[in-house]
Amino acid sequence: MAFRTLMFATLLAFTLVAPPAVAAPQDTALSIAKARTQPLGTVVTVSGTVTTPSGAFESSFFDKGFGLQDGSAGIYISTADNLNAKPGRRAKVTGTLRDSFGFLILVPTEVDLGRTGPQVHARWSSTKAVGEKTEGLLLRVAGKITQGPINDLPYGYKFWISDGSGEVQIFVNTQTGIDVSTLKLGQVVLATGLSGQFETHYEVLPRSPRDLLVLG
Repeated sequence: MAFRTLMFATLLAFTLVAPPAVAAPQDTALSIAKARTQPLGTVVTVSGTVTTPSGAFESSFFDKGFGLQDGSAGIYISTADNLNAKPGRRAKVTGTLRDSFGFLILVPTEVDLGRTGPQVHARWSSTKAVGEKTEGLLLRVAGKITQGPINDLPYGYKFWISDGSGEVQIFVNTQTGIDVSTLKLGQVVLATGLSGQFETHYEVLPRSPRDLLVLG
């Protein structure tokens, strides 16, 4: 991830010359799962519950966005401004589907934040199963540390865990305040966070210190 800043500048330049957005196939709000199947550049409206607080991943995502999830799927809402979205709050978002280094995001033109609703509970996943099908969801994984932690500042820190099925990367952004200095190889950890992707790497991104627990 050492080249995130350069690649973000490239993405920004591309965005300036990107083709105009196309209309969504229907005017009413889509389920997030349905929205995720639309072509890049499509304008969609989705609604759901906020799963990650605004700006929690700013050091590697370069924005102040938040995660949004309904009963079907999840998606990341990329915003330049901090809308103070907090987990549990309802939101309706209209925006354009974009790709950010392999990660599907929704860049909004309108965000309507509602009242607090029921909390979204993280879905259990094996470490191997974290991938395209889980992208955008709030996940919970557990396993032994197999690599790291590795200093990837200013973006954050990364390490890998496995439950025996295969490794998955855990990426800790600097805004989360998570201390990784005591983590060691072989420790069993429980990690909760957004299922994300950077290029070919799938990852789980914890939101706060409560999302990363050492077991045993």
